Amino acid sequence: MCGRIAVGLPSDSMAKLFAALPANSLPAVPNYNICPTDPVHVVRMSGEGRALVGMRWGFIPTWYKAANAGPLLINARAETLADKPAFKSAARARRCIIPASGYYEWASASGVKLPWYYARRDSDPMALAGIWQEWESDDGPIATCAMVTIASNELTGRVHHRMPVILEREDWGKWLGEEGQGAARLMLPAEEDVLITHRVSRMINSNRSEGSELIDPWEGDEGA
Repeated sequence: MCGRIAVGLPSDSMAKLFAALPANSLPAVPNYNICPTDPVHVVRMSGEGRALVGMRWGFIPTWYKAANAGPLLINARAETLADKPAFKSAARARRCIIPASGYYEWASASGVKLPWYYARRDSDPMALAGIWQEWESDDGPIATCAMVTIASNELTGRVHHRMPVILEREDWGKWLGEEGQGAARLMLPAEEDVLITHRVSRMINSNRSEGSELIDPWEGDEGA
């Protein structure tokens, strides 16, 4: 699964990169420790084209009576996306892109969780495939999203068996539904030369940690 991301790109730069109209209110950035249920930047289609908006990271199915009425759905498996009742409608009509500078994953060593950071080798922002849905709360609709994951490639599989679906620039329009059919064919592991990775400090294990040092390479002992 992907359970933590980092975003260092300013909102106006994201809007320019994705040619999207930014909402008036967007999540604060930079944020190098974005956790489930936090707000994230999302690129989705609107009546006026692409829009950059904020959404809750944690997809809430329409039948939930409360936000915590069932499992926290931060990831959606590509292999079952079109069939799972919670996701199949969004997979057809409400696909989105979640921009990120990188994401974290954890490996276990002698019972200790050791964090790794993944970023693009070319230093470009990641465009993570996602789906979204509005959930009706007592206070009005809440826009929610989940990241689509796939079986890991060789690089990421050394730490975890799943990875986010990372969209290349030429595929953004197809995933967003601007270019007809074929989005399902984009749900593949990244090519082996797309990502780089390094160990980071275990400070990221706390959802209260913050700062750009969270993505810096860890130079201490492997078990620390």
